[in-house]
Amino acid sequence: MPNGLITEDSLRPHPAGLALRLTIPWYRSLWLSSVSTIRLTVDGTDVPDDDLTFELGGRRYAIAELQEQSDTLWYLQEHPLLIARLDRPVAVGEQHDVEIFGELRLPYMQIAPGREGGPGMYVPNVVRQATTLTVTDRDAPPPATTTDAAPPVPDPGDDPFKLGLTLYSASAEFRAGWYDLDGLLDRVAELGIGPGIEIVASQMLPTYPVVSDDFVATWRAAFDRHGFEASSFGANLDMGRRRDRDMTPDEEFEFSELLFQGAKRLGFPLVRIQSAKPELLRRLLPVAESLDLTLAYEIHAPTGPNSPEIVQVREVYADLDSPLLGFVADFSSTMHAMSPTLLHAVRRAGLDDEAVDRLQRIWETDAPMRERQQEFIAYLHGRDFDPGRLGSFAHLAFNMHGHVDPREWADIMPQILHVHAKFYDIDETGQEPAIDYPELVRVFVEGGYRGYWSSEWEGHAFAELGEVDPLLLVRKQHDLIRASLRSAEATRA
Repeated sequence: MPNGLITEDSLRPHPAGLALRLTIPWYRSLWLSSVSTIRLTVDGTDVPDDDLTFELGGRRYAIAELQEQSDTLWYLQEHPLLIARLDRPVAVGEQHDVEIFGELRLPYMQIAPGREGGPGMYVPNVVRQATTLTVTDRDAPPPATTTDAAPPVPDPGDDPFKLGLTLYSASAEFRAGWYDLDGLLDRVAELGIGPGIEIVASQMLPTYPVVSDDFVATWRAAFDRHGFEASSFGANLDMGRRRDRDMTPDEEFEFSELLFQGAKRLGFPLVRIQSAKPELLRRLLPVAESLDLTLAYEIHAPTGPNSPEIVQVREVYADLDSPLLGFVADFSSTMHAMSPTLLHAVRRAGLDDEAVDRLQRIWETDAPMRERQQEFIAYLHGRDFDPGRLGSFAHLAFNMHGHVDPREWADIMPQILHVHAKFYDIDETGQEPAIDYPELVRVFVEGGYRGYWSSEWEGHAFAELGEVDPLLLVRKQHDLIRASLRSAEATRA
């Protein structure tokens, strides 16, 4: 999913001069307070901030006002206008050189908490785009989809765990408006994917963090129509929603409780939680018990079950001693190679074979993630290659690709409540070239896991929109998992 604010059909006519139809440069909805900076250059001339206006939901904001809008949601499928006042309005059919710079703060990705009541540090998302656009007055149509896939591998009905997917797999297509919720669920059913459906609440809910009556009605109708089952409700904790300070403990509790109530309304038995703070969990456990929910903290690359950060969470769990607490196992933690999709992306951004080889050799070392990142960035500087040309890839290569031994999942198997069956590619042999699915199936079958494997295609982080059909890839991955199950059962027999 390209990290961009504008697309080919963004440039629109406007009486003031021009308007840019913006796309949120992330996979989930964000608060307008997340927008730190927007700068615009048109045909080589910088547009002053005073001549820029941000319009969302019929309301206009000066750029300086955006950081104060902590109660205004920029929903993933909304396309606000960035209006620029010019001496002469642009006209349909004209071409103009446009450069846009944006910086957003990701309010749920905290680097360090605030001190003495001040704001914490959060992961930034920086966007730089320079392109020539043609003025248009209409949206680009979505491409036609295909169902060119073989029938699913039969499910015998007695597999040790169920399959499904997280709708996050279609993040780029959903963001682009190729699907609404109904259409996306219909497409999943059409391809024989399921029965489990997982969502990231901040991505799918137009009224995030509230689950509206309209959303419930659409959700239930689709589930009745297709026989789906709710598997996991992904809940973020937007600690940095306000720019002047972090959430207080009471606000963290209230925000989480609201999400838990939404999960219950939609029929989810499990909530994927983001925070394992002992006092927050202690307060949330009675809420989870009253709503009949289990809570699972995600283990994601670059950590694994025995990483120091996860050991601390395991110690918190031991202290709280609740059967409602467990983990989501994300297979990004246990990769044996870097994703070809990522390697293709960095080549597209300008890396030659020598640099790609060095990237992989650095990744394979056991040094801490940040040390590997810095070593690779230093290597690029040494070759006079600006790491900025890679965008976020220089970092994502390490924090989205872990190389923990898959057998370590067995160490916490009784506490694994849900699985993110992460994948990036399915090759011509039907295998995931960077993740050993037959081995993972064996580990989980022998470990006695019972629950969902929720397919999570994250190639959208590296692939261009429309480059592949993620739902067709999910179908292929389900075939791989079921074939691996048959093989594991034959070996045990």
